[in-house]
Amino acid sequence: MDRFVIDGGRPLSGTIPVSGSKNAALPILIATLLTDDACVVENVPTGLRDIRTTVRLLESLGKRVAVDGSTVRVESTGSLKTQAPYDIVKQMRASVLAAGPLLARFGLVRVPIPGGCAIGLRPIDIHLKGFEAMGARRIADQGDIIMSAPKLKATTISLRFPSVGATENLMMAAAAVPGRTTIKNAAREPEIEDLGAFLTQLGAKTTGAGGPTVTVEGRAKLKGARHRVIPDRIEAGTFLIATTAARGKVRLTGADASHLEAVIAALKKTGAKIAYGRGWIEIEMRTRPKSVAIKTAPHPGFPTDLQAPWMSLMTLATGFTKVRETVFENRFMHAAELGRMGAQIAVSGSAAVVAGVEQLSGAPIMASDLRAGAALLIAALAAKGRTVISRVYHVDRGYEAVERKLAKIGARIERAA
Repeated sequence: MDRFVIDGGRPLSGTIPVSGSKNAALPILIATLLTDDACVVENVPTGLRDIRTTVRLLESLGKRVAVDGSTVRVESTGSLKTQAPYDIVKQMRASVLAAGPLLARFGLVRVPIPGGCAIGLRPIDIHLKGFEAMGARRIADQGDIIMSAPKLKATTISLRFPSVGATENLMMAAAAVPGRTTIKNAAREPEIEDLGAFLTQLGAKTTGAGGPTVTVEGRAKLKGARHRVIPDRIEAGTFLIATTAARGKVRLTGADASHLEAVIAALKKTGAKIAYGRGWIEIEMRTRPKSVAIKTAPHPGFPTDLQAPWMSLMTLATGFTKVRETVFENRFMHAAELGRMGAQIAVSGSAAVVAGVEQLSGAPIMASDLRAGAALLIAALAAKGRTVISRVYHVDRGYEAVERKLAKIGARIERAA
């Protein structure tokens, strides 16, 4: 099992590229199930475990997938299957997104119920209620959900919470249903907007994606398309926070500052100097960061996926900081590992109070999930001495070649077996 070995305390300096967005690429690749025509998706972070799992999912359902660098070509080989394999769904919850395209096209789909994960239960009831509003019936059978509908109907769906996954699943289903489907209280993340652009290229007219109300005018038959995935705002945000913690000056290329407004505003309050333009962001930090409280919220609020990295930064800030998590119920497991490095963190329910210290110390620590792993990386880069992070397969789910990118800007980091 791989580990990261980091000798911290070195300022970061240089330029690194930001990969394509994993969270945008996953639903876009799955949306290729909506058409029998060939689709080409560019700027895909194909080195990530979740992308490789998605390729396996598409192939298991009957697609032919060719990967060339960061470009993925998806073609049909004949009839598609309507049952997603459990051995794939258990590895990646996003596999449940196959339900929307398959149900809309074939009137039947069977998907395993995803279990809970390290950061919380993450139920799919919002997805299922949306499909029921479109006329589907569901039954549970041996750990699977079977949904059927001789013909889904276009309708208006109001989500009880702006779930990203449910918004994506329902948008994809609506794309293959003739008529106008309106999704209210939709998720507003940039990845939703990117999916909407892809669905429009397939032939469904999508408006409002990235806003609270999304309208999809579906078609019975959709065509192929070529699409370029947006940059990964979470990867970019992680590198910005890492530079603020370890100090230095770093330029990110291929980044979109408009996707990170809440994060950039918070970083500026810490004392970081930030400049940006079309396709780049530059950050410089030379002093100890000031404490800045944050509360996670659906976009355009502070992203929950950067809460753990932010907590790592705040362990080094002046004074006390409050971090509130409002999206997931169990996303503070990194706090105990940061404590092994000398951080002072008190967790109570959905909030944590961080008392900043001048210096963290290297220690053997363990990642519990993807974003917790990113938080530990940041702490290790800033800490004095050597840190060994185990279970880094979590990090590999969301950060492409992260050790090579960090080494490029001066970090002393190695991957070891």
